[in-house]
Amino acid sequence: MLAIVLLLALPFCTAESASSYAGSTVVDSYPPPDATNTAVDTYFPDASQVGYAGPSPTGAEPAAIVTAVPFSKVEGVFPLSRPNSADGADTTFNVMRHWGNFAPMYSVESFGLPDASPVIPERCGLNSVHLLMRHGARYPASDEPGPSQFASEIHAATSKKALSVTGDLEFLTTWTYKLATTSLTPFGRESMFSNGVAFRYRYGELLNAFTDHLPVFRTTSIDRMVDAALTFAAGFFGVRTYGTDYHQEIIIQENNFNNTLAPCEACPNANSEDIGNFGDTQSIKWADIYLQDARRRLQPMIQGVNLTIPLLVGMQELCALETVALGYSKFCDLFTEEEWEGYEYYADLDFWYTCGPGNPTGAAQGLGYVQELVSRLTHTPINVWNSSTNGTLDSSNITFPLDQPIYVDFTHGVGIASVVTALNLTSLAASGPLPTDHIPPHRSYVSSQIAPFSSQLVAQVLSCPASEEPTHIRFLLNDAVVPLTGIHGCTEDSNGLCALPSFISGMHERIGQIDFAHDCFANYTMPNPNNIIDGRCPS
Repeated sequence: MLAIVLLLALPFCTAESASSYAGSTVVDSYPPPDATNTAVDTYFPDASQVGYAGPSPTGAEPAAIVTAVPFSKVEGVFPLSRPNSADGADTTFNVMRHWGNFAPMYSVESFGLPDASPVIPERCGLNSVHLLMRHGARYPASDEPGPSQFASEIHAATSKKALSVTGDLEFLTTWTYKLATTSLTPFGRESMFSNGVAFRYRYGELLNAFTDHLPVFRTTSIDRMVDAALTFAAGFFGVRTYGTDYHQEIIIQENNFNNTLAPCEACPNANSEDIGNFGDTQSIKWADIYLQDARRRLQPMIQGVNLTIPLLVGMQELCALETVALGYSKFCDLFTEEEWEGYEYYADLDFWYTCGPGNPTGAAQGLGYVQELVSRLTHTPINVWNSSTNGTLDSSNITFPLDQPIYVDFTHGVGIASVVTALNLTSLAASGPLPTDHIPPHRSYVSSQIAPFSSQLVAQVLSCPASEEPTHIRFLLNDAVVPLTGIHGCTEDSNGLCALPSFISGMHERIGQIDFAHDCFANYTMPNPNNIIDGRCPS
């Protein structure tokens, strides 16, 4: 009898049956349709109708990038909850910084110039600034089926009453899929606004150099790109006045439309099964290695769904995308620190071999923006149309002015990756080509540092010593100064400086090396082995 009592007292690990809605998609809509009665609008006049604004004189424009020492870094992700890993013993391990291109932007420590500061070097003056920025955090794109596919598998098993879960996966019994598609998340909007504010603090003084026209900023026609640009502008100029303080140019993003901010649309090989998807081919080889332990650990906790490697990748993506969309995700602490390091390298492989130094279209995709940059630096209109440049827009000094002290363009993660490839920033490719069977030590190409959400590539045009005539240029990628030694004529410099004439000459040489017509349109296959490290098709 005593033995029976003791047996009954022991805890049993029983599988939890799923609710009838597990894995289903939940969609909310705001504002509710019955709440948009315009008849009451007259009760809520705007500030111009109310009046009584009081005095509001302006002060001087800030120039923190010249004066602010120490530099203010991007380190937090408020209001998101910082996730833990499954083994979570190392409190210094930041899961978010291992999400590849889904990582929120953070200030990178160094790309090989540890003593260089983003603040303008002493005795130098700031003459102009060029910002190329990725949009903020978004929901999954249409070509990222992993998260929704996992939800479909869960819901299908639930519908058949075949799903049961235990342990760390018990939350799936009531889990539903709440993610939209492609648009900015609330955190993505917040990031764009705060980055607009930060850019005003750092470079606002350059607004004083505008005299006879307003700034022209550019973005693409995709919904999240328009939202990103407008939200940034609201932060930079102010919510009340941004609509009249500058001109927002919106360039069509669609197949066969030339657009340097979405160059893959004008490069067919960048979308082909063999060449365009080569990053997917390479990254899944690595996933088959680094996720085996996770599969052995998690599969016994779920019946009714076969946790394939692609589904496990989708679960890791759900961690990142739920967090930036909903503020928190239970998928994050299912994976160990080593598995998160594995996921980051999975994303590195994808970017390296899709739009970076390891893809033969990588440099061709970024070529158009580099041509535009040289045109702006030399104040010389483009007269050769052999890339993704838009001949209609770039021929006009209204839609493509060449005399702005501030240039702001918005692009995608692949846009950032292809432009740094076209610029030949070789320090980022120093450890390539990337293997698919292990993570190389001290690798130089890390996608979370190159193309995270809200990634920023900044060209600072300087005069050293300070004067009205620019003499030097340097680049910051997510607040870290990038060496320019891969550009012919640019020498080693502790502050990342290159003499402006040397940089322009080096860019003309680089532009001449990139064969857009061949790399984007010719009929060729990926080299095997693929030893490309400069984003160009081998001759």
